Amino acid sequence: MSSMPTAIEKQVYKVIGKHVYANLDQIDSRYLSNMDALAKLVGEAAKIGKLHIIEMSAKKFSPMHGFDGGVSIIAILEESHIALHTWPESDYATVDIYTCGVDGDPDASLEYILAKLKPKSYKVFKADRGN
Repeated sequence: MSSMPTAIEKQVYKVIGKHVYANLDQIDSRYLSNMDALAKLVGEAAKIGKLHIIEMSAKKFSPMHGFDGGVSIIAILEESHIALHTWPESDYATVDIYTCGVDGDPDASLEYILAKLKPKSYKVFKADRGN
């Protein structure tokens, strides 16, 4: 009869998760409803941050309250994701960049997006999502 091990040894690896996100007020109005420009911006921001896009999805929403529809861009990354959403009726946008691993630089990606969207004011938040 073979004996069963009493415990399974398992290698536990450290998760390195960097999460930066921002709320942007009064961004450059040329971007608020421009799905193509925002998708291009997310692609450029990923490159700046040394991030690798696997797939990108973009959606332009119907007009609301007499304003052109907002846009959502979601980029699935090898490292995790970038999400950008706009609300033209509120002159507002949010950006969410989450990366795993040590090589990506979500801060550089966010700084690039902020430089292009030129919000009049913004708040940046950061979270360590690692174990």
